[in-house]
Amino acid sequence: MEGVMARKLEHPSLAEMNLNAIMFALSDPIRRQILSQLSCGHNDQACVAFELPVSKSTSTHHFRVLREAGLITQRYEGTAILSALRSEDMEARFPGLLTSVMRAEVEERNAADLPV
Repeated sequence: MEGVMARKLEHPSLAEMNLNAIMFALSDPIRRQILSQLSCGHNDQACVAFELPVSKSTSTHHFRVLREAGLITQRYEGTAILSALRSEDMEARFPGLLTSVMRAEVEERNAADLPV
């Protein structure tokens, strides 16, 4: 497909990952739900695979916040946007943070009898 430009989404480098942006992203329960699903499932999940209790535009916003903070990567595959958790990058930049937050999220969801 000569002449067709691939769409690319911007992601912060490891050095650009900012604790304030990450903590802001982690502060929202919908975004933690997205991260929890990514941590329990396989990588490269399409946005439509997430059953979120918000509109499509709000869902898009949450994915963008997570990507811009450096918590997930996203890439286009055809018309779908696939997301993956940046767990190795998070562990390198902020050791233990994502693991602790995900563990607390699972415990909270189990206590409240919510889907993980």
